[in-house]
Amino acid sequence: MLYWLSELSDGGDVFNLFRYITFRAGGAFFTALIFGFIFGRPLINALRRKYANGQPIREDGPEHHLETKAGTPTMGGLLILAALTLSTVMWARLDNGYVWLVLGVTVCFGLIGFADDWAKVSRNTSAGVSGKVRLAAGFAIALGAALIAAELHPEELSNQLAVPVFKDVLLNFGWVYIPFVMIVIVGSANAVNLTDGLDGLAIMPVMIAAGTLGAIAYAVGRVDFTDYLDVHYVPGTGELLIFCAGLIGGGLGFLWYNAPPAAVFMGDTGSLALGGALGAIAVSTKHEIVLAIVGGLFVAEAVSVIVQVLYFKATGKRVFLMAPIHHHFEKQGWAEPQIVIRFWIISLILALIGLATLKLR
Repeated sequence: MLYWLSELSDGGDVFNLFRYITFRAGGAFFTALIFGFIFGRPLINALRRKYANGQPIREDGPEHHLETKAGTPTMGGLLILAALTLSTVMWARLDNGYVWLVLGVTVCFGLIGFADDWAKVSRNTSAGVSGKVRLAAGFAIALGAALIAAELHPEELSNQLAVPVFKDVLLNFGWVYIPFVMIVIVGSANAVNLTDGLDGLAIMPVMIAAGTLGAIAYAVGRVDFTDYLDVHYVPGTGELLIFCAGLIGGGLGFLWYNAPPAAVFMGDTGSLALGGALGAIAVSTKHEIVLAIVGGLFVAEAVSVIVQVLYFKATGKRVFLMAPIHHHFEKQGWAEPQIVIRFWIISLILALIGLATLKLR
């Protein structure tokens, strides 16, 4: 919205700053960050008054969670979503289709998560909306996103899968690209959701991934950068840097209250929304495979659950002491801060590897 101030100027004055994506990304970051700091405590207090019992804790989870996390309010993802949406609408170009695609996916998955969180706290049970219903709604949203992305992408890239490192390789998926995109977005949303099990565990890797994907979006949205890096040019995606900056700012504002011991959990409202956002950004920038690298921590969490379930059904035994895998390390005696910080380090390493694919050949 503030971009249009530059259109009122003939050049040479302060309003020209609003033409620069990097300046507006900084504005989005600080807008979301300040919003989180101002409204974080009032939101937590409101959630405590409304739902005094906090988030219901699963009885089949780690035993000490029943003591240390009981009574903590959930739906803190509302703070991130509000900060992210406000900063994006304020600072991004609103005539950019990719901005609305990613923001729409984020908000819609946030609504699915909110319905699940509300069902849990209102009935004081760890069982929320049916998993089948959540998946069906998620795939419906992802279908719409896939169709829109196919229209927004340049004709030479539409329905194509770009292969990192091998810059000239494009795999023509044809109509299969639509279900592929659906799996990427829904899988990303649910992988982040599975990771959100310890204080601060999910939000920092999400911010790291968002920063990485934001840098990629900015690079592939500039023809001079794509010529230098020898990657595919996707015009318009540079504006997603503003969305990513707002996500990081809102995430930091939330982390202020989510740092151990957490004063609030993001809940499915936040985890599904943020995971869906990462998937949508990767699809928009044609970096779906790179998402699997940058978000490798989320992939590992999801795979640990799948392996655990399949192996238990086949043999009656467990591969991990508990899944997702962060609970396995809890059972081994790792302290919660140890797990969280070590997983952050892994996320940062994977993000650097993901960025390196831009220049590797």
